[in-house]
Amino acid sequence: MGQQEDGKKAATAIRPLFGRFSAEVLRGVAQVDFMPSAVCGLFFTAALFAAGPQYGLYGLLGSAVATAAAYGLGLDRAAVGAGLHGYNGCLVALACAVFLGPGHPATLAVAVLGAAVAVVLTAGLAALLAKAELPVLTVPFCLVATALTTAAPGFRQLWHGAPAPAALPVPATGSTAPGWGDLWHGFFANIGQVFFLPQWYVGLLFLAGLFAASRLAGLAACAGSATALLTAWALGAPGDQVGRGLLGYSGVLTALALYGVFLAPGGWSLGYALVGAATATLLTPALGAVAAPFGGHALTWPFVLTTLLFLAAVPAVPRLHRR
Repeated sequence: MGQQEDGKKAATAIRPLFGRFSAEVLRGVAQVDFMPSAVCGLFFTAALFAAGPQYGLYGLLGSAVATAAAYGLGLDRAAVGAGLHGYNGCLVALACAVFLGPGHPATLAVAVLGAAVAVVLTAGLAALLAKAELPVLTVPFCLVATALTTAAPGFRQLWHGAPAPAALPVPATGSTAPGWGDLWHGFFANIGQVFFLPQWYVGLLFLAGLFAASRLAGLAACAGSATALLTAWALGAPGDQVGRGLLGYSGVLTALALYGVFLAPGGWSLGYALVGAATATLLTPALGAVAAPFGGHALTWPFVLTTLLFLAAVPAVPRLHRR
């Protein structure tokens, strides 16, 4: 009888811990788009599973491993609880699934390792950037994913029949006049490609999650996507790339970051955010070309570089204010 009572007490104690951890994992997924909301995380997770069960599982796995690693390292509990140590792990695991193939034990192993390493990098970069009052953003993910995709061709267990990395960047080809289908697909794909997923309905689910967490965030994402589309079209980007969101995802993230997340919302910050979104869109093929010899993955480097430089300039711009 005593053992049964002890078992019930243990189960009762475990349930709140499991529920809290589950919410933190979901917030880690939502924090990819700066949202500390478990509800938003549910929408995002549904979007991942809509693209394919493997993406949902890898996304949750990456966030869970990173969250657990952050607790194990004794990092700030409030930050862990808000999902601030989960989102880079989520992106690392998804990148492994997309670029290395999800159905291989080696992919799973490096996804777990990469998610844990991203936590260490997040803590270290946070300490380095604190003096400049700059956020870590997705720099840990970019560093880990760049290292993994660059190293993968040298390991047979990681490289499974993928095309060989290009030696040099190549000029854009194809029609530069996107049709209506390219434009409306691209509008939602820009949002989905933040998670490497080009399906328009997946992007729509991500956008629904943003609006569920914050109407301001949803509108900022829409403005960023529209600006990226306009910029890509004006500069003559191939219509198929526009339709798949390959040029606009960093514009979406930059608009989110600069309007309402790190800067106080207002007319000036909106204009600033849209200029940032256009800049990130222009940088995307540029950094893809730089990365061409080792796979050509720009990842979210355009967003990172644009946002950090634009935030670093804020103290010199009297009309802009940090939140």
